[in-house]
Amino acid sequence: MTPALDEATRVDFGERVLPVVNKRVHPLGLSFNRGISAEGIQFALDHGINYLFWNRLRRGEQLEVIKAALARDRERYVLASGGVLTYFGCSVRRSAEKILRVFDIDYIDVFQLFWLGRMSAWTPAVQRELLRLKEEGLVRAIGVSIHDRKRAARLAEDSPVDLLMIRYNAAHPGAEADIFPSYSVRRPATVAYTATSWRKLLARPSGWDGPVMTPEQCYRFCLSNPNIDVVLCGAESLAQVDENLRALAKGPLTAEEQAWIRPFGRAVHGTA
Repeated sequence: MTPALDEATRVDFGERVLPVVNKRVHPLGLSFNRGISAEGIQFALDHGINYLFWNRLRRGEQLEVIKAALARDRERYVLASGGVLTYFGCSVRRSAEKILRVFDIDYIDVFQLFWLGRMSAWTPAVQRELLRLKEEGLVRAIGVSIHDRKRAARLAEDSPVDLLMIRYNAAHPGAEADIFPSYSVRRPATVAYTATSWRKLLARPSGWDGPVMTPEQCYRFCLSNPNIDVVLCGAESLAQVDENLRALAKGPLTAEEQAWIRPFGRAVHGTA
């Protein structure tokens, strides 16, 4: 078993209140798509991670660990989940009701439309059903995951969307120009994913002879932007969770790190 982290390591980047959901969250969120074990999940929960992104309804030990945590202290955890292929109002409600049943909970903290524009649609019927679920108390916040940055900015400015889940990393910093300026009008909660750009930021691009980013720097890059509330960690193991948690103790990137990471990210993006 990896040794427990001390208190200082857990809070250096600081918990923050997630807008609309109105719960305090650890800045590192946990995604379950990389097959992390039940033991790894429990380690993450024991060390403060409480934003839980569940993007498919798996059965088994992973689910049971999360259900037990929610049953113990529902107000401690933020469960973000959503529907697959939610093109119609009726499919939105069915998806929400299924999540409530599977996790045996009374409400979903964040109900998301996954990959808006591809796997879900922002139709009037979908919006009405999302708002009904919110009014009924079955959903606390409405979220979308989205690649279209211009559209994300419009949703941030004028829509019922409470949370944006966006791709943001050193190779894809476009949100800084395309999304974040709209937050002067209305600021939704913001979750970053693909911090390592699917591990491309951990490899040396062709023609680059400088340093290469570490996973630690990838997560710190995201959280160094004050517009990011949570960065998702798709850990495969307990050891990776431990490593990522310890990385946060270093806090925001230094000016020296930013000076080479920005051009490094552009080099990775150009190679990709």
